[in-house]
Amino acid sequence: MAWVEQLQSANWGQMAVYVLGAYVLGCFATGYYLVRALRGADIRDVDSGSVGARNVSQVLGKRGFVLTTLGDIAKGVLAVWGTRHLTGDERLAGLVMLAVTTGHIWPAQLRFRGGKGVATSLGALLIYDWRLALTYVVVFLGGFALTRKTILPGLFSYVCLPVAAFWLGRDGLNTAVIALLATLVLVAHRRNIVEEFPTLAERCGVAAKPERPKL
Repeated sequence: MAWVEQLQSANWGQMAVYVLGAYVLGCFATGYYLVRALRGADIRDVDSGSVGARNVSQVLGKRGFVLTTLGDIAKGVLAVWGTRHLTGDERLAGLVMLAVTTGHIWPAQLRFRGGKGVATSLGALLIYDWRLALTYVVVFLGGFALTRKTILPGLFSYVCLPVAAFWLGRDGLNTAVIALLATLVLVAHRRNIVEEFPTLAERCGVAAKPERPKL
């Protein structure tokens, strides 16, 4: 099988260096250090406890949201672009994309309490395959137009990415990488999924109706 031959011919030492480096880069939680520098506070003690842009905006407002988003996107862009530029290895670029996203979601120095991975993964995806990033945006905007929500349409967009990768002609290994990336983000949002579905169901009028009292 082609993918087995690829694994056998891989430079495992080089792969380990790049993957570990991408994980460390992902661990640089923009929002956490921004709030520490400007407010002297720990963003993990605020609201959801996430170091992502949405939670940072609770403390630093719109400016904090924008700076955190840009910083987190830049991590993904830099990791994948740097790997491609230095090695030209598509397989390694995929692993680095997973590693930098993992570092953002579970940063070791913050006791594995990081962000949700959306901005970082999309930054990496933009360089890895811009068509998939565009697919995400289109599906998300469609979902937002229907629900006026951001979380569930965003997560549904991730679910669609492996299908889009297959449809765009990506091979099995690359499609599996995209599926793993989507899984990482979905796992990071597991609480949001549990909380958002009942709210959406209620808005759509499909919530369970209370039973009528028996006469």
